[in-house]
Amino acid sequence: MTEYDSPNYLIALPEIFLAGTSLILLMVGVFIGNRSTTILTWATSAIMMVALIMVLVGDESRSVTFGGLFISDIFSTYMKSLVLIGSTITLLIGISYVKREGMNRFEFPILILFATTGMLLMISANDLIALYVGLEMQSLALYIIAAFKRESIRSTESGLKYFVLGALSSGLFLYGASLVYGFSGGTGFTEIGFAVSNISDQGNLSLGLLIGLVFLAAAIAFKVSAVPFHMWTPDVYEGAPTPVTAFFAAAPKIAAMALLIRLFIGPFLDAFDQWQQIIVFISIASMGLGAFAAILQSNIKRLLAYSSIGHVGYALVGLAAGTEEGIKGVLIYLAIYMTMTIGAFACVLAMKRKGQMVETIDDLSGLSRTNPSMAFVFSIFMFSMAGIPPLAGFFGKFYVFMAAIKADLIGLAIIGVLASVVGAFYYIRIVKVMYFDKPKEAFDRPIGNELTFVLAVTGIITGLFFAYPDPVLDGAAIAARSLFY
Repeated sequence: MTEYDSPNYLIALPEIFLAGTSLILLMVGVFIGNRSTTILTWATSAIMMVALIMVLVGDESRSVTFGGLFISDIFSTYMKSLVLIGSTITLLIGISYVKREGMNRFEFPILILFATTGMLLMISANDLIALYVGLEMQSLALYIIAAFKRESIRSTESGLKYFVLGALSSGLFLYGASLVYGFSGGTGFTEIGFAVSNISDQGNLSLGLLIGLVFLAAAIAFKVSAVPFHMWTPDVYEGAPTPVTAFFAAAPKIAAMALLIRLFIGPFLDAFDQWQQIIVFISIASMGLGAFAAILQSNIKRLLAYSSIGHVGYALVGLAAGTEEGIKGVLIYLAIYMTMTIGAFACVLAMKRKGQMVETIDDLSGLSRTNPSMAFVFSIFMFSMAGIPPLAGFFGKFYVFMAAIKADLIGLAIIGVLASVVGAFYYIRIVKVMYFDKPKEAFDRPIGNELTFVLAVTGIITGLFFAYPDPVLDGAAIAARSLFY
């Protein structure tokens, strides 16, 4: 008996559970209608937490099933945990927004659940076909929720842009996958890895396989909004409903980064010299654009969009190192990035005047005098994103830059530090506006129990990460090691 002979359904129990319960919730919504939205939202959150428990208590040994299509290991456990936590929190912080902004339709939480299921399938994909199925399951749900606020022209426009460019990304992926299949003789990561290893032993990769790798990298770079495939990010982040933007910035980006790591450190590891050049380029370009383009932004959501592009560039520094320590740095960075981003978007969701959402940086003027607690928490997130010690963001950058230096990518690390210095300008500018500008009319209060809880938890984790970083550091180290041994 080989490991491919008999499917082991327990390995994929979280995905099976999410898929089955999403269909049940869909039927409940169909029969009860939109008045079930709040109940379905809480039920969806509970379901994702149950799935998280399933992921954490599952077998940590490396297991492959469903004919080699699905893989479960410590790396997938780590990344799935981040995705499930991020999806749950972003769903909860949007409850009040969904009610208030005319989005109270039962399909919303179910689409989030479908997208999350697709992300988990992506993370555990061990074959290009399985990978594409998970990728499209996620993407189709994201296209819809980006345009979910149908009466808003901005939301509709963001959904259309995301759909058109996402379709282009899917086409790039399929073309690259077909080339990889044609020149390697298989779609499974194991078969591709053997082919790449044999070709690498004989010399350089064949041109067809290299072109296929480039197309795959381009398609996944779109999903993580890395330059030069970032063009959709600012418009979609600004136009989509704010809870959807928070979701985009957290869970799907982490899943796509997991996919990129799984693909490059897995079947294409022996082609490191070829794909390292690609990663170094998009890392430098993303850090540079994220640092300079955000300076001119007046809308906070657009600023956070360019900020997320820059953060992807920093995370890719660790991947460019191609070492176990580099991957550990990426995984630490992603956990910290998710926490900071969710907290920042929770602050944006709390920005309301007379029941209307406000999104410009000027609206934060004098916030320290009208709402000192929110100004303090928002400042923590801004300083952390800038990489100011001893906040969590500093540690994320520290680990990826140190990995790059140890891999002799000193130039890349220097560029990353310089981009961080430039990026600090627009983060600190927001703090200056909150603490030194003339106060404007106070934001509406109360902001809601969900937002208060998320702001408190993310603020504490970001501010006091240095006091007890072991769970993230140790988990990232074990997960990174599982990819190499």
